[in-house]
Amino acid sequence: MPLTASNGHGRDDTMAWVWRYEGVSGQKQLGGSEAFPSQSDAESWLGQTWRDLVAAGVVAAVLVEDDRVEYRMSLLPAGE
Repeated sequence: MPLTASNGHGRDDTMAWVWRYEGVSGQKQLGGSEAFPSQSDAESWLGQTWRDLVAAGVVAAVLVEDDRVEYRMSLLPAGE
């Protein structure tokens, strides 16, 4: 169930954290992760599944909260 937070204007907005995937040339990969209720949940999930993503051709993951990019993370070993 997604979390909601007041936006200060008397209505609630759904907050969702998702991972977007990038391929070798930085192009967006099809698909993305499920939505998570917190940044911590999203990061824990990536920690458990990053090897499967790399095997599927994903080289970077971008953590997004709604439309705001939190950060981009390479899934490849340092130097690659």
